Amino acid sequence: MKQTIRLFLVALVAGAVTLGGYKLIENKEVLSFIPQENSSFIPINYSSNGAEMNTDFTDAAEKTVHAVVHVKNITVSRQPTNMMEYFQGGGQPKAMVGSGSGVIISPDGYIVTNNHVIANASNLEVTLNNNKTYTAKVIGTDPNTDIALVKIDGDDDFPFIPFGDSNAVKIGEWVLAVGNPFNLTSTVTAGIISAKARDLNQFDGNPQSFIQTDAAVNRGNSGGALVNTRGELIGINTAITSETGSYVGYSFAVPSNNARKVIEDIMEYGNVQRGILGIQVGNINPQIVEKYGIKDTQGVFVGGIEKGSGADKAGLKEGDIIKQLDGYKVSKFADLSGYLGSKRPNDVVEVTVLRNGNERKIPVKLIKLETFSIDDLGLEVKNTPPEELKARGLNNGVTVTRALTPEVAQYKLEGIIITRINDEIVNDIDDVKVIMTQRDYRTPIKMTFMDNAGNINSFIFR
Repeated sequence: MKQTIRLFLVALVAGAVTLGGYKLIENKEVLSFIPQENSSFIPINYSSNGAEMNTDFTDAAEKTVHAVVHVKNITVSRQPTNMMEYFQGGGQPKAMVGSGSGVIISPDGYIVTNNHVIANASNLEVTLNNNKTYTAKVIGTDPNTDIALVKIDGDDDFPFIPFGDSNAVKIGEWVLAVGNPFNLTSTVTAGIISAKARDLNQFDGNPQSFIQTDAAVNRGNSGGALVNTRGELIGINTAITSETGSYVGYSFAVPSNNARKVIEDIMEYGNVQRGILGIQVGNINPQIVEKYGIKDTQGVFVGGIEKGSGADKAGLKEGDIIKQLDGYKVSKFADLSGYLGSKRPNDVVEVTVLRNGNERKIPVKLIKLETFSIDDLGLEVKNTPPEELKARGLNNGVTVTRALTPEVAQYKLEGIIITRINDEIVNDIDDVKVIMTQRDYRTPIKMTFMDNAGNINSFIFR
């Protein structure tokens, strides 16, 4: 009997020691080793338990799918049936139908979509997820951002999607694209934020700042919603890059902060109010690095200051590198243009610049960008501040901001000041509008201007 008890106690103690040792090893989640001299090692973390992803998209889909609509654009054009109609105009009317998506943003039926979805529409039809169809009217458009605002009227409140903060989205964050690709209504796809502030128009002088995602977007998705997992609108799906015209892994959305600002401007002012700092932007290249002793490779280089602008009055200087706007990180020009796209004239923006190796925070009041597109010349112009005219020895003129076509872009006319068109004095963009409206379209256009070297030249556009 005593022998049996003794064996039982030995077994009990051995079991306790074994269990204690196992627990001691089990609790050691990370094993670290001190390398010996002249040896190398790779740190390894065994603490992961291999937990599965537990992301549920059903709530966000349910919140948003009923507020994304199908937009049908009916355009009527005349097709010439003989040579006389071809040269003199006329012909048989022919209806063409295009389609896209839109997002209801208020219970009273305001809908945001892409400008290219509703462009040149003779009639707009909007179909909801419940198959009810409404006739929509265009409230306003902004081709520069490809955003348009339309409205439908009904007896009851419409489902809508609230705006989220697109500046707060993070790379790698899950998103849903909701739209009507290929006329398939109420389609939801999932993906992640692949990049922010992506500029697809960096070569045409009209910088954009898109959210890039790998959520599947195809024809018909244009104008649809990009939402986060809380069902908040963070973007308007606008474009894809593809050699075939169909989705291949990249799609792009106008950030919701920019879209919201555009439609609020349209509702309040009837047009878009654009606020700018008043700077000329330069690329950080080896020549700039050598001239200014720059060590940073990220940020926006200030290549010049517009006289009388907010940047000029606030004390920004040529050679500054803009690193932040209101604490928002600026790594490239698309970051800057995207953030300013959500601001208005007279807004004050805190600009963090790097100057002589030191950071400074400078509040800058944005000025209004007033431009006019001279389509016949392929140029966009803006009013020139009096200080700039005086500095260049001129009494009048408008400044070219960008070329509108690749053919004109090759001449590098940005920054020149147009003083006369067809020998008529140009004081501001209103003068340009009048001259271009009243001119004889059968005659060439003569443009007199001062180039960036201070020389007076004339171009004849035929």
